[in-house]
Amino acid sequence: MSQEWLDLGAAQDLTDQHSLSVEVDDLPIVIARCGNGLYAVEDRCSHDGQSLTGADIEACEIICPRHGARFCLKSGAALTPPAYEPLRTFNVREEAGRILLERPA
Repeated sequence: MSQEWLDLGAAQDLTDQHSLSVEVDDLPIVIARCGNGLYAVEDRCSHDGQSLTGADIEACEIICPRHGARFCLKSGAALTPPAYEPLRTFNVREEAGRILLERPA
């Protein structure tokens, strides 16, 4: 089975402080930049289902705006209560100035 990469837009629009929210096949996903890397996680806090759209990003962590749970952008791991379950992660890359997301299986 071949990989399908979806073009999500210009990489220059994504900064360390501002994420990009997209929906692929009815699955909400947040794309965030940390340093030189791009990361993609499910747009849903594993604690209570709160959307992470617009959430603060600090030190490669995304912070749930509702209860402050922190998640590692690189691994999806829940780092602080009240969340204990990880976020689903997705393959994302930057190529020729574009953000490319591998279509989730």
